[in-house]
Amino acid sequence: MEILTNSLAEKVQKANVELNTHVREMVQWHFDPKTGCPFWLDYASKLDFDPRKEISGFDDLKRLGHFQDEWLRGGPVRKWVPKALADQPVSVFETGGSTGIPKCRININDFKIDYELFSKTLSDEGFPPGSDWLMFGPTGPRRLRLAIEHLAQHRGGIAFFVDLDPRWVNKLIKYQKYEELDAYKNHVVEQGLNILRAHENIRCLFTTPKLLEALCQRISLTQIDIKGIFCGGTEMNAQFHRFAREELVPGIEFVPTYGNTLMGLACHKPFVPADNYAVTYYPPTPRAVFEIVNPDNLDEPVEYGETGRVLLTTLTKEFFVPRFAERDEGERAEPIDLYPWDGVRNLRLFSEYQDTVVVGVY
Repeated sequence: MEILTNSLAEKVQKANVELNTHVREMVQWHFDPKTGCPFWLDYASKLDFDPRKEISGFDDLKRLGHFQDEWLRGGPVRKWVPKALADQPVSVFETGGSTGIPKCRININDFKIDYELFSKTLSDEGFPPGSDWLMFGPTGPRRLRLAIEHLAQHRGGIAFFVDLDPRWVNKLIKYQKYEELDAYKNHVVEQGLNILRAHENIRCLFTTPKLLEALCQRISLTQIDIKGIFCGGTEMNAQFHRFAREELVPGIEFVPTYGNTLMGLACHKPFVPADNYAVTYYPPTPRAVFEIVNPDNLDEPVEYGETGRVLLTTLTKEFFVPRFAERDEGERAEPIDLYPWDGVRNLRLFSEYQDTVVVGVY
C-alpha cells in the first residue's frame, strides 16, 4: 500500500540522513576515551570491533546488542557520567519501579532540552505564556517533577505541585487495600483543589488520566479558566481520549503525551476527528527513536499497523541507550509530515506484563 506522498517521502529520507549523522556523532562521543562514560568505555573494551570505526548509522547499532534493565538498577551511578561532562552538576532520576528495583539515570540538561522542544508544539491559546502551572501527578525522584517546572518557567510561569507517591499507590493496589487507596486518592485531590483555589493565575495543568477524572468529579476546570491540559500515562487510550475531550474538559486544549525517564517526551499526532480518537505518539527523533518489533525477535520490525513491542534508542550526549525493550506495546504508526519517522499507536502495557505490573495512578 502506498503510504508516502513524494513530499513526505523526501522528509522521511532527510530525517533518516539526519538520524544516521546523529548516530555517528553520539557513538564517537560515548566511545571516545576523552568524552565517554566509564560504562561504555568498559563495554567497548570487551568488543571485537571499535564502534567509532564500524558504526556508521542507526542500523549498525544492532552490533551493540540490547540495552539491559539491570545495568541501571544499581551503582555506582557515576559510571554513566560522560568524562566531558564530569564538571557539570548531575541529577539522578528514577523510574517508577513497576518492573522491579527502580532504574536510575543521570541527567544534566536533557530534561530541559526535551521540554523546551516540547514547548514549541504547544499553542499560546491553550498554554498562555506567563500562565502558572499545576503538576497534578507523580513527583518524588522522577524527572517529571523538574521537567514540568522547567516547562512552566520556560513559558514564563511558575509551577505548583501536589505531593504524590505512586509507589505507595501501587502497594495499596497490590495488597487490595482499597479503602486506604480511596482515602489517599481523596487526600491527593484535596491538595490539588487547595492549590487551584488559592492561585488564580494557574491556567495550565499536567496530570494523568485517572487523576484528571478524579479532579473533574470535584471541580469544573472550565469554570476556573484552565486553558490547556498536558496529560500522559498508560491509561491514555482512545476511549479516555474521547471521554476527556467530550465530557471531562470540553473546550480546553487537551494534549496527550508519552514520556519516560529513559527517553524524554514523545508528542501526540495533532488531533483530527478522522482518527477516531486513536492516540499516536512520535518520539523526539534523532534524540530518541522508536522501533516497533516482534516480541519474539527484537531485531524484526513489524509491519505498519501491526502490534509489536516498543524498542527505544536514546541518543544524547548525556545518555546513550541502544535498543532497549520497553514495558510497552502498540501498533507501528507510519510517518507523517510533522514527524517523518515511525511512531506508535494505541500504546499500552506489554501483554506479558499485564498480570504482574501495577500502574497505579497512571
